Amino acid sequence: MHALSSIFVLGSCAVQTVLGRPDAALRTKRDGAIVKRSVDSFIQTETPIAWEKLLCNIGSSGCAASGAASGAVVASPSKQEPDYWYTWTRDSALVLTGIADSFSQNYSASLQGTIQNYITATAKLQGVSNPSGSLSDGTGLGEAKFNVDLTAFTGDWGRPQRDGPPLRAIALTRYSKWLIQNGYTDTAKAVWPVIQNDLAYTAQYWNETGFDLWEEIKGSSFFAVGSAHRALVEGADLAAQLGTECRACITVAPQVLCFLQTFWNPNGGFVVSNINGGQSRSGKDLDSILTSIHTFDPSVGCDANTFQPCSDKALSNHKVYVDSFRSVYGINSGIAAGKAVAVGRYSEDVYYNGNPWYLANFAAAEQLYDAIFVWKKDGSIKVTDLSLAFFKDLVPGIATGTYDSASTTFTSIINAVSAYADGFIDIASQHTPSNGALAEQYSRDNGSPLSAADLTWSYAAFLSAADRRAGIVPDGWSAENGNTLPSTCERTQVAGTYAQAAAPSFPPSQTPNPSADPAPAPFPTTCAADDSAVYVQFNSKVVTKLGQNVKVVGSVAELGKWDVKKAVPLSASGYTGDSNPLWSITVPIAKGSSVQYKYIRVESDGTVTWESDPNRTVTVSGVKTEGTGCLAQSVNDTWR
Repeated sequence: MHALSSIFVLGSCAVQTVLGRPDAALRTKRDGAIVKRSVDSFIQTETPIAWEKLLCNIGSSGCAASGAASGAVVASPSKQEPDYWYTWTRDSALVLTGIADSFSQNYSASLQGTIQNYITATAKLQGVSNPSGSLSDGTGLGEAKFNVDLTAFTGDWGRPQRDGPPLRAIALTRYSKWLIQNGYTDTAKAVWPVIQNDLAYTAQYWNETGFDLWEEIKGSSFFAVGSAHRALVEGADLAAQLGTECRACITVAPQVLCFLQTFWNPNGGFVVSNINGGQSRSGKDLDSILTSIHTFDPSVGCDANTFQPCSDKALSNHKVYVDSFRSVYGINSGIAAGKAVAVGRYSEDVYYNGNPWYLANFAAAEQLYDAIFVWKKDGSIKVTDLSLAFFKDLVPGIATGTYDSASTTFTSIINAVSAYADGFIDIASQHTPSNGALAEQYSRDNGSPLSAADLTWSYAAFLSAADRRAGIVPDGWSAENGNTLPSTCERTQVAGTYAQAAAPSFPPSQTPNPSADPAPAPFPTTCAADDSAVYVQFNSKVVTKLGQNVKVVGSVAELGKWDVKKAVPLSASGYTGDSNPLWSITVPIAKGSSVQYKYIRVESDGTVTWESDPNRTVTVSGVKTEGTGCLAQSVNDTWR
């Protein structure tokens, strides 16, 4: 995730002696009953500590966040070796999604205030220009982190990162849905402009490369793409509930899902977490486990397209990921196959010498708890050729087939997977200090806490895993309306419109209102037939060099009215070499417009080269819906 070395000590939050750790031989003899009792006790003790520590890291009133702005989620109080005294867009959004989901299960006025402060801070942050860009074209939304006072961080960093905006949209959408369900739709409408900016960024930049989840390599990230798909589907659903429409969401989401499938390695039975430049590692990465649990929706069962936790792909991937750590950590020595082990980001990791992460163990357990929830809900478990190896580790002799809840095999699987999941929690608990403080990592050799102390994400990961173990799951995100692959996969990216959102006004006393029963709006699958704008896709083949970009500018406002400063950037995601130098972007343009346009090539220093005369022309016709999208017209050009 972040930066440099050793254990950080913070006053009364100092890391204390690690709880006694049984040696490997004893650990392999811990039966399911012992582990279950141990995990029960750990969760009971750790839960109030985790909530306290998590909220302490949120400004401005958090006990460990003095100096942080209201609503700023501090990654860790650690200010040196390593310095995590920043607010990361990704971490903050994941933490707030967990808070919003917990809030929706159990109302808390203080948590509501925390959520509202975060939304207000987000509205401000979106307008802060930074090294990734500004809000004018959305590029600034891809910035990874900010100073805790919500000013821009201008130092060197891995930027941009594409997962922050969709994750933030998800967090705000969760609270907005609670508002609607309880009769406060007007407040949700006030939050919508903030969400719109992040959805626009997601629809426009989802297919651009960026830095991975761990901010180390540049390419396409499975986690970022999976997060984009969920955000767009859930965003379209929220828009419908608010009486509006997110046409970019409807258009782009199926194509994002299609691209998500390309990360799968059928020969190895796992997700290659980083592609298109990110293949310097094996791809067996916590990224894929996090994707599965953060796109979990019980309504679609064990759907493999959306990589649901109990799908055969996700289970096969879980085994491959876990097994990749069995021989690389000293503390895993002597632990048999099929038993939980300490896990980290990826086996080739060298950050702090490459260690297990607390949140990795919690995530590995959470995926299995999610799977158990769905199996029990649906009353059956399907073992396929792909998932067979996973199940055989836990239930030797099992064969492919479907086992219903009345069968002894069903019960055996549930018991075995439950014990396996508990094992991951148990290992993390054995390396947790006696005060319950959760750092970022623990030593691969002796289990002592390492790196940033009191990592906010570690606490959030523990709390969500504990909830899933208890059968507490959040409402779905309409995955059942967004899990069908399109007949043709395209790299559709829609140019967004961005505007500084006003800080929403949050009326007091918006408490649960059981009498509110808003009728659910139907999920939008096509664009409105009477819409005044048409989606026009501009495709141009332009050979470029590194550092050059291509834009389209034209006679209408949507294309900048010939102002090169307002020209629309095209994406090079379809550029496969000089033989196919494709640049493209989709732009909503008023229906009936007669448009003149040209392409321009922009150097890294801002120098502009126009293509030769004459101007190109296109007449924008009426809307024609295609499948689940809104793409109506396309033009195919070659630079001249």
